[in-house]
Amino acid sequence: MKIPYVNFLLQWEKEREELLSIIENVLASGQYIAGRFVEEFEEKAARLCQTKYCVALNSGTDALIFGLIALGVKPGDEVITPPNSFIASTAAIVHVGAKPVFVDVLDDQNIDPEKIETVITPKTKAIMPVHLTGRMAQMDRIKRISEQHGIPIIEDAAQAIGSTYQGIPSGKWGSVGCFSAHPLKNLNACGDSGFLVTDDKKIASQVKLMRNHGLADRNTVQLFGYVSRMDALQAAILSFRIDKLDNVTNLRRQNAQLYAQLLDSSHVFFPKEQLTESNTYHTFVIQVDRRDDLKKYLEEAGVETSIHYPVPIHLQPASKYLEHGAGSFPVTERQANRILTLPVNQYLAKEQISKISHLVNGFYERN
Repeated sequence: MKIPYVNFLLQWEKEREELLSIIENVLASGQYIAGRFVEEFEEKAARLCQTKYCVALNSGTDALIFGLIALGVKPGDEVITPPNSFIASTAAIVHVGAKPVFVDVLDDQNIDPEKIETVITPKTKAIMPVHLTGRMAQMDRIKRISEQHGIPIIEDAAQAIGSTYQGIPSGKWGSVGCFSAHPLKNLNACGDSGFLVTDDKKIASQVKLMRNHGLADRNTVQLFGYVSRMDALQAAILSFRIDKLDNVTNLRRQNAQLYAQLLDSSHVFFPKEQLTESNTYHTFVIQVDRRDDLKKYLEEAGVETSIHYPVPIHLQPASKYLEHGAGSFPVTERQANRILTLPVNQYLAKEQISKISHLVNGFYERN
């Protein structure tokens, strides 16, 4: 029994008739850029995040870049962020000319709030927590730091659509919340897509200009912008799927809870969900010894796994100029050698999760 990490084919099979109808409707409208399909999705996403505004974009990466620009981050400024994210988090900071200032993480892989204040300088212009795996960072503590120092928060919530902390959804805590709707995400388009949410009308207006060449109207360029529009087709697909997101989240949470019951905690570590949080489980990441051996063992047994992420950003060749050597962020580096992502997608059967858990437990019992 092969167990895939994701199952796009099954998603297509289950949604085929509805998606074909959506595609036909968009193509028949003749409105492929902007318009009512994009506006409908923006309304739904803003409502989900409990924010006043949502701006649909081409990617979550552009959401981060535009969010930083809208917050006034300029060349020479500093932005605090963890080094264990996907490369896009740090790349967005670099693309606006700022310096990424890394701080280490907690056992749950999210940024350690206690370490944030130790690296604040007069050049610090934003704090970018990353809600890794679908679990939100400790936003109450980060928010206090933000308010005490007058430094805005930009949330990288690419992996955390629908997640909450103290009952407040991802994207709502910061001045800006940034999301990806890449095909691998819980709320997934059929191509690259992303969006930005905010309660600040000025930020929303600026980002809307930036995504479309800075055009205030067909012939008036308000500012020199970019091309980062969400296609109407992707917006229509996301509007359809956002209505199903609660069910997707519930199924992923059930899968994670079953793993928690079945995996042997004497060999396998995974952060327990706290009462203050609701994790949407974009990924289910365990931390284990002999990770690479276990990964190979599972693959030979037909279980597809992944690693998010095996090389921390500060140790990537592109980050060499920042001069962070091995040992700079010990928790991040230790986790990078131990983390393994098990399948948790909403199409898994209980029997498949039982098999994966049995294989993991058996590996350590025999070794």
